[in-house]
Amino acid sequence: MPALPSRVVGDAYTSSYHWDLLSDLVDIDDRMAGGTGEAAAAERLGEAFESLGLDGVGIDEFGIPGWWRGGSSLTVEFGRPRTFDADYRIIGLPGTPAGEPEGELVDVGYGRPADFEAADLEGRIAMASSMTPDDHGRWIHRTEKYHFAANAGAAGFVFRNHVEGCLPPTGSVGGEDGPGPIPAVGVSKELGDRLVRYAAEGPLEASLSVDCRNEPATSRNVEGTLGPDTDEEVLLTAHLDAHDIAEGANDNGVGSVLVAEVARLLADVEEDLDTRVRFLVFGAEEVGLFGAYHWVETHPHEQVKAVVNVDGAGYSRNLDVYTHRFGEIGGAFEEVADEHGVPIDVSDGVRPHSDHWPFAQEGIPAAQARSSSGESGRGWGHTHADTLDKLDRRDLRELAVPLAAGILKLAEADRHVESRSREAMRDATVEDGHDVGMRNVGSWPFADLDDA
Repeated sequence: MPALPSRVVGDAYTSSYHWDLLSDLVDIDDRMAGGTGEAAAAERLGEAFESLGLDGVGIDEFGIPGWWRGGSSLTVEFGRPRTFDADYRIIGLPGTPAGEPEGELVDVGYGRPADFEAADLEGRIAMASSMTPDDHGRWIHRTEKYHFAANAGAAGFVFRNHVEGCLPPTGSVGGEDGPGPIPAVGVSKELGDRLVRYAAEGPLEASLSVDCRNEPATSRNVEGTLGPDTDEEVLLTAHLDAHDIAEGANDNGVGSVLVAEVARLLADVEEDLDTRVRFLVFGAEEVGLFGAYHWVETHPHEQVKAVVNVDGAGYSRNLDVYTHRFGEIGGAFEEVADEHGVPIDVSDGVRPHSDHWPFAQEGIPAAQARSSSGESGRGWGHTHADTLDKLDRRDLRELAVPLAAGILKLAEADRHVESRSREAMRDATVEDGHDVGMRNVGSWPFADLDDA
């Protein structure tokens, strides 16, 4: 018999609670980390947790390096000066410093390590695609390409979208203490293709202009619990912030409202919970996972039995779970797939780019739950077009059921989830090839182990 009662499954498959809450979040318009919109989203989710009857609902504030957008432009000399400054073509990347670098625009293709090694970027403006080819073996994050460019001596960075019609991509390039080393922008595929064509004709002189403001700001986490007062707890998490250029419907409005929806569903079976479940939405994920790191740094690690972090779940109704070698989490979701007759892809891969990572890097059992897109990259995510109309409430219904069932299983008293040593997590991260990029970015969390 499925662990999640049929009445709860039936409720989930007719629910619009998550959709109504998501509509409220996207109507805030701008949930940029550290801004007034992110604060409003935290208040709205706090109200939702209160109305669901969660215990200990609270909002925890913490400091972050804030960033505010100004205008950006790129001028190239191709026959005549050509200036591109419309925001449907070019935008600054959060965490960029202001600046006006000049130099030859050099396209480094996909932006793989070998692509940067083959290019002379000293004093030039580097341009890289947002795409990672399938044969590379792992996805290359935007920040990795940015820091490869900066470390190679580039004076500026252009990140070109590889998906047509999706407008320019955004995404943070800032660091833990403030802005990154060189000015950076995102450009649309259409403008990017034009720039690639121009650069292929010979040296392409360019000047980049980025206006922005970098100042300290305040972000917020929101949390509440269900179930008994146990020493251990299972965490279901997401992030409430989004980029300032769009509604953030998919990234990560979907994750935030699924956390609330699972809380609503499990409140109906609260007496069946053997372990306390904490529902937690983090602030400032998009600019450096600040909310998750803050939580990990201010709570005892042994308190956490397991973490399931929902991020990237708006692409389809098919759940993907990346376990980071914590096999017991994967086993719980494989049981859910069998009991409910739904496909769930479970991988032991390491994905060091969302709010599960501050837990996983410390050996705390943590997984990312997302949905498959069938395409490379984020699609509409991180663009002006990350809007509610791209989503389907039926997908949210299909995802809520296995998420709720998986959390219920992980909360079982006799289900042990083994933590791992930091040495084991370092080795797994190296095995999956993420160490090169993380060292380059300066985000390698195991330097103390390397030096030991």
